[in-house]
Formats: sequence, C-alpha cells, structure tokens
Amino acid sequence: MSDPYAETRGRRQALRGHAAMLGFSAAVSGSFSLGVMVANDIPPVALTTVRFLLASLVLAVLVVVTGGGRGGRHGFSRADLVAPWRYGLLAVLYGGYFVLMFEGLKTAHPVSAGAVFTLTPLLTALIAWPLLGQRPLPYVAAALAVGAAGAVWVIFGGDMRALMGFQIGQGEAIYFLGCVLHALYTPMLRRLNRGEGAMVTASLVTLAGFVVLMLYDGRTVLATDWLGLPALVWVALGYLVVFATAFSASAMQFAAQRLPASKVMAYTYATPVWIILWELALGHGVPGLTVLPGVVLIVAALLILLRAD
Repeated sequence: MSDPYAETRGRRQALRGHAAMLGFSAAVSGSFSLGVMVANDIPPVALTTVRFLLASLVLAVLVVVTGGGRGGRHGFSRADLVAPWRYGLLAVLYGGYFVLMFEGLKTAHPVSAGAVFTLTPLLTALIAWPLLGQRPLPYVAAALAVGAAGAVWVIFGGDMRALMGFQIGQGEAIYFLGCVLHALYTPMLRRLNRGEGAMVTASLVTLAGFVVLMLYDGRTVLATDWLGLPALVWVALGYLVVFATAFSASAMQFAAQRLPASKVMAYTYATPVWIILWELALGHGVPGLTVLPGVVLIVAALLILLRAD
C-alpha cells in the first residue's frame, strides 16, 4: 500500500528540483546576453581566468559552509586531492569552452548562440555512448533529434538557402567548437570522479582552470587594464561568478538529487527561450518570426523530456 505522505513529499521535492533547474537555466541564459554586451571590451582569456579564480573561492566557501564536501562533510578532504591531474584535464575542457564561448559572442547573436548550446545534449550523448557505454533511451533520442532540428533552424535564422549552403556565422562556428569541448567535459566529469561532491569538483576544476589559463596566456591577463574597464564588464563578471557559476552549480546539484537525469538535462532546451526574455528585458529586441518554428521544436524537446520518466 502506497504512503500518501511519502508521495506528497516526493512531489514537493520534485517541484523544488524543477524550480532549481528553472533558476539554473535562467542564470546560465543571462550569461549569453551579458556576454555579447562585454565580449569586445575584454579579452575572453582574461575574463575567464578571473572568473575562474573568483568562482573557485566562492565555491570553496560554499563547500565549507553548506557541507558540500565528500559524504556531506563541511570542507575538503585529502581524498579530494588524489590524482590532481584530473582537475587539470577537466579544466582544459571547461576553460576552453568558456574562452571559445566569449570569443564567439563577439559576433554571434545571443539567441543563435543559445541555440548552439542546445546541441550540447546531443553531442554529449554521441560522446558518452562509446566513452561510458551509455546508450540513450528511445524517447531521449527522439527529444535530442527534435531539439537539434530546432537548434539548427534557429542557428541559420530559418533561411533554407543558408542552411543548404551551410552558411553559418563565424561566431556560431567558434562557439560550436566550445560546445564540443563542453560535451566531452560532461562524460569525462563522471568518468574521472572518485566520490567528490559536485561543489568540491566545481571548486577544484575552476581553480585548476585559473592555473591552466594563466600558464596558457597569463600575459594577456596581466596586460589587461582592469581599472580602465567599463563598469558593465565588472557587472557581467560579478554575474558570471555568482549566478552563472556558483548558483548554477549549486542548483544543478540540488536538482540532480531530486529529479531523473533526463529531466535535469531537459532544461538545457529552455536556454533560447530565457535568452529571448533576457533580450526583451534589456531592450535589445528579439529575432524575427522566421526563427519561431525552431524555438517551437526546442520547446517540444523540453516537454518530451519533462513528461517522460
């Protein structure tokens, strides 16, 4: 006999998980609109390097304060630091993704860039299949196909000539390469995990990312006129650190404990919709109606994943 109280508690926890992922997708989407506004004011390597340093500190504080460490403990353990090369490898993929993202946002429209981002689940599934032996379920594969079709439509602006001639914008092409790195990062994150909590891993990966990027192009970071940057750059940096990194990592960890993985992944498809709302709120306008069919397909992919167990 089922326990109605347990079912009620389960539904409440699931609703909290959905609320967390709505917040996650909204926070991540904001980085596209803000990123376009500052992408040409600061080198992507400099922005990502300082973002990683500050984010690693914020996440470390969260690990200590909220008990996000191994086994729910407050703080880090020696076991978290075993085989530190793992964090360096992950940092190369994660850092490369963000550098290419902001490089692409110099010319890409935020909505089309968000559509490129929705290709990440499909790329991840294609990589995770041989790497982890994870074969997507039929409904997941269907949702990925529908979402990818919608993304392609938005990326090419509904222009069939551009699609047939594969006339993709330079910014979108650069960001797509970044999404390939992100798609590889996700299964590698699971493969290299040795019991570390999500926030512990995020803190150590971003710290390693700071080191990797300083080794890669520290001259650019040091040569940046930090005091002469426009105020909006600092606003964007603060947003990226607090909301797009620390909050989003915490929200995903919270939701992953309450929702199936397919439902967590589904919120990736909410990104273009949130970006359109961000663009309206910032007074930037939105793309023409030609991209609407693509947005509808992306939303359909979201609904397929949310309705299925």
